[in-house]
Amino acid sequence: MKTTKQFIITLISLYILFGSGYALSGTWPALFGKDATTSLAPMLENVLPGVVNIATSGTVAVKQNPMYNDPFFRHFFGAVPQQKRRTQSIGSGVIVDARKGYIITNNHVIANADTIFVTLNDKRKLKAKLIGTDPETDVAILKVKPDNLTAIPLANSTALRVGDFVVAVGNPFGLGQTVTSGIISALGRTGLGIEGYENFIQTDASINPGNSGGALINLNGELIGVNTAIVGPSGGNIGIGFAIPINMAEQVMQQLIQHGSVKRGLLGVQAQDITPELAEALGLDTTEGTVISAVTEGGSAQQAGIKPGDVIIRIDGKPVISSAKLRNTIGLKRVGESVDIELIRDGQKKHFKLTIKQADVDSGRVSNIPLLNGAEFSAIPRNHPLYRQVDGVMIASIKRGSKIWRSGLEPGDIIVSANRKPVSSVKQFLKIAKKTRGELLLRIQRGNQALYVVLR
Repeated sequence: MKTTKQFIITLISLYILFGSGYALSGTWPALFGKDATTSLAPMLENVLPGVVNIATSGTVAVKQNPMYNDPFFRHFFGAVPQQKRRTQSIGSGVIVDARKGYIITNNHVIANADTIFVTLNDKRKLKAKLIGTDPETDVAILKVKPDNLTAIPLANSTALRVGDFVVAVGNPFGLGQTVTSGIISALGRTGLGIEGYENFIQTDASINPGNSGGALINLNGELIGVNTAIVGPSGGNIGIGFAIPINMAEQVMQQLIQHGSVKRGLLGVQAQDITPELAEALGLDTTEGTVISAVTEGGSAQQAGIKPGDVIIRIDGKPVISSAKLRNTIGLKRVGESVDIELIRDGQKKHFKLTIKQADVDSGRVSNIPLLNGAEFSAIPRNHPLYRQVDGVMIASIKRGSKIWRSGLEPGDIIVSANRKPVSSVKQFLKIAKKTRGELLLRIQRGNQALYVVLR
């Protein structure tokens, strides 16, 4: 009797664990093969050749004592040569186009890399070419010789649900290809400060250092996300991992492949989430959507007729549930694209058609100031730790190998003064730089550290 009861309990447990999940992941044969054994192995046999290990090496400038860049010190002791050191890193990547040899990974996996090598599941080692990177979403695209490669098919990440079973594949701690499993713990995670544009899938499948850039797949063997970050003490796994949804990553990937960079769109508004109190004051029956608190003069939103107090609820027919969703949606649009915006104004729904303009980051691109060639500048974005803490201009990006890159400056640095003059806008900073003859003295705020850098 006891044995029969245990057997029945076991059957019920197996049904709950596996049977109830098939509505979202496919049939038994699709998951386990025709023998219907409780194993992920048949599915993984098709997936593992599409996940690669990535090893990089490069050179970065060593941070110098700010005193070395002080004009008074340099007058008496001369310039101190910039010291450099070699770096190495490991990570993972996913083959997304076997015919052309494209691999998607994280930007932070290949940052500062001079050489990139990819090791395939069959132990072949290939040199990779960097096609493009987007630090704001932490996406990078590599290309290798398309010789007998296997790509992982892409899923539709908007169809994911909390509780879906997932499998993470990567190269944790440089051990080699490793598989872990779990479920989707949450969707649409934002406000973590990990990336500029966040819409993470959260999972309890073990993700550790070295897993970055690896695959998060569903039980049909389709790519649903790119593993990116973890939350845990000392960088260890405690069951809170994050992946970039593949729909978001694919949008960035297409721009990087076609143009080598991402041209971010700008709507020209400031928006905020709707609290219950704000919803009541605005006469709304929901907290979904985002209310416009300010409209930029001359921006596409103002030209289209959008006003402060308008509540945006849809873009191109898709719900906008928060200000983060609005920022992600517009930020992934290509400059020049037209979008349809549905909003609520005074209790009435209205539609506006407008064209996305260039974001501030592009207004800071310089080509006629030799000292700044290779860099882009922007206002300090809202997600930056120093937003509203200091006045200045942020270095949005730096081209590897450029003169300004060799000076030791880094993306995310805040320029608070130029030639001892405070700067509060990109236009003001570029005006000072344009008038400079010889050396340009910059005062930089990097986290809690302040330093001087001389460009010459």
